Amino acid sequence: MRMKLILATLFLAAAIPAFSQIEASAKGTTPRFAVGAGFSDYSSDWSGRYAGGALWADWNPNLGPSLLHGLGIEIEARDLSFGQTKDKYLRLDTIGGGAIYTVRHYRKIHPYGKFLMSYASFDFNPYNLGKPDQYSHDTRTDYAPGGGVEYHAWRDVWVRADYEYQFFVDFFNHHAMNPNGFTIGASYEFGRPRQEY
Repeated sequence: MRMKLILATLFLAAAIPAFSQIEASAKGTTPRFAVGAGFSDYSSDWSGRYAGGALWADWNPNLGPSLLHGLGIEIEARDLSFGQTKDKYLRLDTIGGGAIYTVRHYRKIHPYGKFLMSYASFDFNPYNLGKPDQYSHDTRTDYAPGGGVEYHAWRDVWVRADYEYQFFVDFFNHHAMNPNGFTIGASYEFGRPRQEY
């Protein structure tokens, strides 16, 4: 229930700026491309936590009606293996992409929502499952709704706080696994006209 409340709050926060526009210039038609990096901390929904680095790239073509100007594509990669030990090993790597919608009504703050599909690789200590020297690696497709906020820090640099809730269907004995967590990082944006800052 807590996850549903968090997701509902994020989507509501993303929708609020749509009711009042302050900066008309933020709706320019210049295509934008941003590249970023950050640090992620996730609950594994199984046995402990994952932590590690994340990279992403966002492309927003700003095509079509003004309502669609916030629609773009995000590509994301994550390696959650920081601080693992040999006797308690848990690692998750993902790479994928999907749609992102950014609300650009405010000059300094851009809330966004996204839905990604990724290829995921799991490595874990088989002793944690009571099956030594057997099952210790798996790969799956995961689906990840999420959202967050970007804050314009300086020139072309944006600071990002991001949340994702991942769905791994039919993982252990036909049960879903749902890692989820936060990423804090920064991105550099290309293509924004200087007058929009």
